[in-house]
Amino acid sequence: MNPAVAAPALGAGPLLLIAAAAIAALLVLIMRFKMHAFVALILVSLLTAFAAGIAPEKVVKTLVDGFGTTLGTVALLVGLGAMLGRLVETSGGAQALADDLIRLFGEKRAPLALGVASLIFGFPIFFDAGLVVMLPIIFSVAKRLGGGLLRYGIPAAGAFSVMHVFVPPHPGPVAATELLKSDIGLVTMLGLVVAIPTWYVASYLFGLWIGKRIDVKVPDILSGGPQAAPDPNPPKSSTVILLLLLPLAIIFVNTGLDFLGAAGVADRKAQWFMVARGVSQTPVALLAAVLVGSYVLGTGRGRSRVEVEKLLDGALGPICAITLITGAGGMFGGVLRESGIGAALSQTLNELGLHIFVAAYVIAAALRIAQGSATVALITAAGLVQPAVAAAGYEGTDRAAIVLALAAGSVIASHVNDSGFWLVGRFFDMDLKTTLKTWTVLETLISLMGFAMAGLIFVLL
Repeated sequence: MNPAVAAPALGAGPLLLIAAAAIAALLVLIMRFKMHAFVALILVSLLTAFAAGIAPEKVVKTLVDGFGTTLGTVALLVGLGAMLGRLVETSGGAQALADDLIRLFGEKRAPLALGVASLIFGFPIFFDAGLVVMLPIIFSVAKRLGGGLLRYGIPAAGAFSVMHVFVPPHPGPVAATELLKSDIGLVTMLGLVVAIPTWYVASYLFGLWIGKRIDVKVPDILSGGPQAAPDPNPPKSSTVILLLLLPLAIIFVNTGLDFLGAAGVADRKAQWFMVARGVSQTPVALLAAVLVGSYVLGTGRGRSRVEVEKLLDGALGPICAITLITGAGGMFGGVLRESGIGAALSQTLNELGLHIFVAAYVIAAALRIAQGSATVALITAAGLVQPAVAAAGYEGTDRAAIVLALAAGSVIASHVNDSGFWLVGRFFDMDLKTTLKTWTVLETLISLMGFAMAGLIFVLL
């Protein structure tokens, strides 16, 4: 998204008060008055748009654009991912893989095994797609071992988050690297140095701790309900692993090409480059996995085409609410962006005279809190500090560390204006309060530790 938006109709102070009031109203409507999150998000988005001075003729368009942009990204991934998850779950493949993981790593190290697997998967695959692909395995391990979903889900979800925000070839760090004219190979290496310890402390250890204090039951969203009969002849876990690796391999082609393009090794305008990137996009990769899975876990194992079609159709109903609420969360974030709230806040912070490294983190964090999207916050903040970084003459590891500080700021305090907040909360079947106490805290811990690690790099290297 272009960081530039229309000039705000109000000053920074009134806009920030409107944003705070909108978020408070949303929390009260959902938590106190038990209004459905989808309805509450639409209502608050509408009122915020008018209050912030968006032109009346543009209000509905702003709402629809924010909703549609988010759905365009999320709906295909969630829908195809849910179909793949239903095939893996109902075939008994998820349980088979869960059993083998437990035998290999032991019951006590199952959360570590899921987290490490998610770190590996998270290198080429975006956060939301990776989480959806891993869900049936996370759910099966949690059902098999007990102890609640958070013990297993938080380390895995946190792994996808740290890889998505700190490590190229994900779009946020790649764009920030290009804007600050840093070296993408150096950012990748240092991004891993920051991401892995940050995941271990802020996600794995936090997941074990919070899992003991908040009991979240494993939902039945992928299994067809609690009465779904297990397959008496489940596939081998190796079959499931290969099926899950298929979309990851296809996506890795796409992200690898993007990496090569950003590094100047490949010509982004070449026909072969554009075709290869087109056929290796995430929705295409998940579609390929669903088609292959329909045979390998369906008709190839004796199920009729009608049975497989019913399985896939049944996967879509339970995720309808998740998809719509996630889209509405994107709508709310879109209204905040269009109103100029994020731009006004970042400009105010930019004038405070902070050290560039600290300012990068604070501006990215403020943008994240104000408008929700980590990628938008990262790219916009990078554009704002770019002139100062160039004027200061920073090079090498210093520029890379500033990119990582921006990335750390962009992930802080995921809350009601972030579509990812609703995606995780609804897939884990958590209410709003529980999502704030778990997912929001997790993202804030990742941000704070990531900033500290980036600071060490900036000071010592």
